[in-house]
Amino acid sequence: MKFGKRLKQQIQESLPEWRDKYLSYKELKKLVRLISEAPTFLNGSLEYGKTEAEFICLLNIEIDKFNGFFMEKEEDFIIRHLEVQQRIKRVVDLWGPNGREPSKADYKEEMGKIRKAIVDFHGEMVLLVNYSNINYTGLAKILKKYDKRTGGLLRLPFIQKVLEQPFFTTDLISKLVKECECIIDAVFPAEEEAERAKEAKEAITVAGEGIFRNTVAALLTMQEMRKGSSTQSPFSLPPLNLPDSDLIQSIHLNAAVPIV
Repeated sequence: MKFGKRLKQQIQESLPEWRDKYLSYKELKKLVRLISEAPTFLNGSLEYGKTEAEFICLLNIEIDKFNGFFMEKEEDFIIRHLEVQQRIKRVVDLWGPNGREPSKADYKEEMGKIRKAIVDFHGEMVLLVNYSNINYTGLAKILKKYDKRTGGLLRLPFIQKVLEQPFFTTDLISKLVKECECIIDAVFPAEEEAERAKEAKEAITVAGEGIFRNTVAALLTMQEMRKGSSTQSPFSLPPLNLPDSDLIQSIHLNAAVPIV
C-alpha cells in the first residue's frame, strides 16, 4: 500500500479529535510537484524560489503542529497515570481485605472499572506512539520525494532537525505503557491472565467499537510499516519499544521502519 493511502486509512481509523493533527501529506506532495515543474527548473527562478519557501514553511508548521499535540497528550497521560495509581490506592484502602470497610463485591466492581480504564489508557498511549511513527515516516518520505524530483539536498538536514523534536521522542510514553502493564500484573490476580489474553485476542479478531478498535488499527499499521525490509538507514525509525503485552505480542512489531 502506498504511504498516502496508508496515512489516509490511519486518519480515518484514528480518534475523531486526532484526525486534523496528522501530516498534510497531500498538500506537501502537491508543492513538490509544483516545484519540480517550475519554469526552466532553475534554482534562481522566482516561481521556484517562492514555491520552495512555501514548502519549507509548511514543513515547519507541520512540525509545530505535531509537537503541540504530542506534548499536550504526553502531559495528559502523565496526569492520568498518577490518577490511576491514586484511584487504586483508594479502593484498596477502603474495600480491600485490610481496608477500612472490607467488601469483596465493591472491591471487585471498582477494580473492574479501573482495569477497563487502564486498558483504554494503555490503548491511547499506543495510538500516540503510532502518531509519532507515521508522521515521522511521512516527513521522511516527502523529503525523499523532494530531493529526488528537484535535485535538492533538503532531506538529511531536515531529518536531523526532526530527530530532535519532542514529537519524535517517545521514550516517556513507552515507559508509561510498560508501567501500565506492571500495574495490571501487580494489581490483578494471576488467574485473570487467561481472561486478559482472551480479551486481547477478541479485540484483534473482532476489533469492536471503542478505543480497542483504534488501537488495533494502529498496531496493524505499525506492523505493516515494518514489512518488506529490515535494512537500517539514517532515516529509519528505531524498533518499537513497547512491552510484551498480550495485545502487542499478538502482533509482531520488532523490525525497524525502512524509509526506502
